[in-house]
Amino acid sequence: MGAQYYGADSENGDRIDDPSEDALFMLISDLNDSDNTFVVVQPDEDDPAWFTSVAVLDEGGYEIVRRDTARNEHEVTTATSVNDIARDLTIWMAARDIPGRPTRHVNEL
Repeated sequence: MGAQYYGADSENGDRIDDPSEDALFMLISDLNDSDNTFVVVQPDEDDPAWFTSVAVLDEGGYEIVRRDTARNEHEVTTATSVNDIARDLTIWMAARDIPGRPTRHVNEL
C-alpha cells in the first residue's frame, strides 16, 4: 500500500512505512560499517521538502542529518545512543509539514 506520510529506507533495502520510534530504533540498530551504513526517512513524494538520515561513523557512533527546506533548517549532529536518536527523530518528524496529514489545533484554556 505504501506509506501514508513518510518512509524509512536503509542501505540494505529494508523499508518501513510510517515508522514508529521502535521501528526507527530497529533500523538504526541494524546499521553496520560494511553493507548497511545508513537509513533515510522522508515523505513519499517527488522532491520532498524534508528528510533525515542516520549514518554509521568510522570512529563509532552515528551522524544524524536533519534537513527541512521549507523551514530553512539544516542540522548535522553526532550521537551514540540509538534510543536517543530514535526518540529525537520521532519528535522532529512529528513537527514536519506532511501533505495529507490532518493539521493539529492547539486549544487555549
